[in-house]
Amino acid sequence: MASMLSLSEEDFSCPVCCDVFRDPVVLACSHSFCNACLQKWWREKEIKVCPVCKKTHSMDDLPRNLVLKNLCEAFLKERSRSATRKQRGKKKKFKKYTNKIVANPNASAGSEGLCSLHNETLKLFCQEDQQPICVVCLHSEKHTHHRMRPIDEAALDHKEDIQKSLRPLQDKLKVFNEFETDYSQTAEHIKAQTRHTEMQIQEQFKMLHQFLQEEEESRVAALREEEQQHSQKMKEKIEGLNRDLSTLSQTIRAIEEELRAEHISFLQNYTTTMERVKLTLPDPQTVSGALMDEAKHLDNLTFRVWEKMKDIVSYTPVILDPNTAHPDLILSDDLTSVRCGDGQQQIPANPERFDSWCHVLGSEGFNSGTHSWDVEVGDNKCWSVGVLAESYQRKGDIEGQSWSIYFDDGEYKAASSSSPGSETVLSVEHAPKRISVHLDWNRGALSFSDPDTDTHICTFTHTFTDTLFPFINTCDTLPVKILPGTFSVTLQNDDDDDDRESDDDADDEDEDDDDNIQVTAAEEEVSGVKEDDTGDVTSRPAGEETDGGRQTPDRPLTPTDDVTSMGEETAGGRQEPQHRRSMKPAVATQWTPAGRPQQPCKQEAQRSRHLTPSQQNQHRRPG
Repeated sequence: MASMLSLSEEDFSCPVCCDVFRDPVVLACSHSFCNACLQKWWREKEIKVCPVCKKTHSMDDLPRNLVLKNLCEAFLKERSRSATRKQRGKKKKFKKYTNKIVANPNASAGSEGLCSLHNETLKLFCQEDQQPICVVCLHSEKHTHHRMRPIDEAALDHKEDIQKSLRPLQDKLKVFNEFETDYSQTAEHIKAQTRHTEMQIQEQFKMLHQFLQEEEESRVAALREEEQQHSQKMKEKIEGLNRDLSTLSQTIRAIEEELRAEHISFLQNYTTTMERVKLTLPDPQTVSGALMDEAKHLDNLTFRVWEKMKDIVSYTPVILDPNTAHPDLILSDDLTSVRCGDGQQQIPANPERFDSWCHVLGSEGFNSGTHSWDVEVGDNKCWSVGVLAESYQRKGDIEGQSWSIYFDDGEYKAASSSSPGSETVLSVEHAPKRISVHLDWNRGALSFSDPDTDTHICTFTHTFTDTLFPFINTCDTLPVKILPGTFSVTLQNDDDDDDRESDDDADDEDEDDDDNIQVTAAEEEVSGVKEDDTGDVTSRPAGEETDGGRQTPDRPLTPTDDVTSMGEETAGGRQEPQHRRSMKPAVATQWTPAGRPQQPCKQEAQRSRHLTPSQQNQHRRPG
C-alpha cells in the first residue's frame, strides 16, 4: 500500500469532474472518464469528441476500464484509513493544545491568525485599509476613525462580491467552449471538403489520357497545399483558443480555491484574488474564409486543359459556390446544379453562407463587361434566377440590391430590390424549360429570354456600381442547372504572304507564345427600352410592331429599375472576346450557350432579385 499512497488523488481523477473515477470507461484514444461524466459532456456537444484530445468517437457502448476501477476503489479505501489515522492524531494534538491554553491563557491560537505587530488574534476587519486587525490595532493611531467589522461578516460580504465578479468569467468560459466546438467542426468540414474535392478532381482526370497525369498531380498538390494552409490556420485558432481556455480555467480554479479557504487566508489574499477576477480575454471571432475554396479547384477544370482534350471538354460559364449555399440546398459534384433537400445539412455556419433564404451564389462576380449563361429549370415549380450585389446581406433578414425573375404559384414575375413589394407579372405563353441570362454591366442592362422559343421575357435597366454575383434560389427537390456551352474550332491557314509579313513584328515580340485562341460569348441582339413622355418604362407584347419595324408600347411599368419585355436591338454587333489563351498556331474558338444558334437572336434577359415579401413564406424554408 505504500506505492498506492505515493500516488496523488490527481492520478485517479476524472478530467471532467476532477473527482476520483466512478464507473470509468475508456475511449479509443486511451483516455478514461466517469461514464456519467462522459455521457453528460456528450449531451451538451453536437459531436462526440474526447474532452481531452478532441478526437471524434462514434461508439455508443463504451468498454469499462475495470483495472482503473479496482485501483480507484483501493485508493479510496486506503485514503479513508489514512484520514482516520490523521483524525486520531489531530485529536491528540488538540488535547495537548487545549491543555496548553488552559495552562497559559495568553497563548495565541495560531489557527485563527495572529497580528504580526501585537501577536494577538485577528478578530476585526478594517474597511478603509481592507485588512484584518487585532483589538490592539483597533485603538492604535493608524486605525483611528476607521470603520471596523467582525471578521466573519467581512469575509461573507467579500466572498459574495467575488462570487458576483466570477460569473462573467464563467459565462465567457461557456462562450469559449462553444467556439471550440465550432472550430472543431470547421476543421473536420475542411477535411471533408478536401476529400470530396480530391475525389472530383480524380474522377474528371480519369477521362483524360495518361499524358495528363502531371496536370492532375499539380492540381492535387495545390489542393493539398490549400488544405494545409486552412488546416494550419484552424490549428492555430484552436491552439490559441485552448491557451485562452487554459488560462481562464486556471484563473477560475484559483479563485474558487480562494473562496473555499479560511476567512483569514481569504482576506489576506483578497487583493490578489480581485486582480485575478479582473482578467480580460478577447472573445473568439468567427473565421471568415476558413473553408476550402472548392470552386477554385473545380472551376471549369476540364476547360483549363482542353487544349489537349478539346473534343471532350465542357465549359460552364457559372460555377456555384458551396460555401454560400443554404444548408437546405444540395449541390451536384461538379457544382453546376442545385436542388432542395429533405432537411438541413450539418455544415459550418460560415459568414459567407445564407441562413434564411435558399440561395446559392456563383463563385465569381462581375463588375464590367458582358456575361451570358443558360439555366435549365425544367419542371421545377419554385425557382428564382438572377443576380445580386456583393454587399447583399447573407444572415437573417436579407437586404441588398438584387434583380431576378421567379416562378411560384404558377406565375412568372420580375422583381427588383429598387422597388420592393412591386413585382411585375410577366406574360409568358409557353412555360420555359431554360432561361438565358445576359448581363451587360457597362450599359446597365440585365436581360432574360427563352432560348428554346427565341422569346424575350424581360429586361432590367439600372446603373450598376457593385460587383454582381449570379444566384439561384429553389425550394423544389427537382434540380436547377447551369448549362455548359458548346465549342466550335476553326483552323486558320496563313496562306497569304502579305498577312504573314504584317504579323512578323508581333511574332518577333511573342516568340515564346503559341497562336491565340479566342473564346467569345454568343452574339445576341437584345431588345431596347423605350420610354414614354412621362419617363415611365413601357413593355410590349411579342409580335406587335410599328410601321418602322419596332414594337410599340402596350402597358406602362413603373419600378425604379426599368423592366421591358421586348425592345430594340443593341448597336454594337457581336460581343467582344471575353477570354484569351495561348495555344496551337492559328486556332480560333467560339463559345456559345448549349443549344443556341451562333447568330444574333432577338432576346433580352432580365436580372432577377430574390422573391418579394409576398413570396417569402413559399421560398424561405422553416427551421
